[in-house]
Amino acid sequence: MESYPDAECGAVTQPRELLKAADIEAMSARRSEHTLNPNAIRHMKSVGDVTGLTQLGVHIITLMPGHESSEYHRHLYEEECLYMLSGRGEALIDDRRHHIGAGDFLGFPRRGAAHVLANTGSEPLVFLVVGQRLEHDVCDYPHKGMRLYMAGEDETYAKL
Repeated sequence: MESYPDAECGAVTQPRELLKAADIEAMSARRSEHTLNPNAIRHMKSVGDVTGLTQLGVHIITLMPGHESSEYHRHLYEEECLYMLSGRGEALIDDRRHHIGAGDFLGFPRRGAAHVLANTGSEPLVFLVVGQRLEHDVCDYPHKGMRLYMAGEDETYAKL
């Protein structure tokens, strides 16, 4: 990580809370596949974790062409939002398709619309996603007829 002289003591420091663009670029992306959707292959840089955030998940996600962000879902208690950084794709929101691209923002309140993103372009779709990390949440997967109950590290799927 880059560092800068500390004005008070002359030491070279960089606070944990600061990630420079070069640091983010150098981070390795973690590949992840959604349990209910083998086409939901994401490459994630968890910038929130690196800076010590525990109540918010903050990730830079890259979807390669033809891949989806998750299984079509909605949270009953957590909120999440996404900001498109580059690329083109499609958002399926309440079973209606919408074109998305760089500069577009999507916000999903708790008990809101079910949604999923797909990279329908020919280049990577890159976006910032921010979501709460509540101790308990319930997530519905309407196309699969499934409900996920989350309590800390414990997760249980059931039929809707």
